[in-house]
Amino acid sequence: MREVLTKSRARNIFYGGSLFFILVFVALFAHGHWYIVNVSTDRAGLTDSVARGKHVWEAKACVNCHSILGEGAYFAPELGNVMVRWGVQDDPDTAFEVLKGWMEAQPTGIEGRRQMPQFHLEDADMRALSDFLIWTSRINTQGWPPNDAG
Repeated sequence: MREVLTKSRARNIFYGGSLFFILVFVALFAHGHWYIVNVSTDRAGLTDSVARGKHVWEAKACVNCHSILGEGAYFAPELGNVMVRWGVQDDPDTAFEVLKGWMEAQPTGIEGRRQMPQFHLEDADMRALSDFLIWTSRINTQGWPPNDAG
């Protein structure tokens, strides 16, 4: 004997399925939030200098040209792992010197060339920016974005 799908059964399947997937969504959201807060973020390394570097990043609108961890523009290189690519993620003083030298060495006024603006940052802001970029290089992004080249 063949069972018939009545309106009542169809409604129960719809509501039951909807409830099931809402619960799955809430569970995945809660797990994602827990993972970001407790596993992937270096909360101990979040110092005042790192926060100041994030402020410099935002105030100078670096995201208008660069991406960081895959977010932002793709006009200039990804900077989420720049300190790892440069090999200076374990030495804040060297990271500061390399970043400062790189930014100061950027040419300006060349027609038709992508150019890094000269922001003329004070050393304290430059050090804070390098601390911020070191901190972002320590975020466990599980290999995202896939960027090994400079």
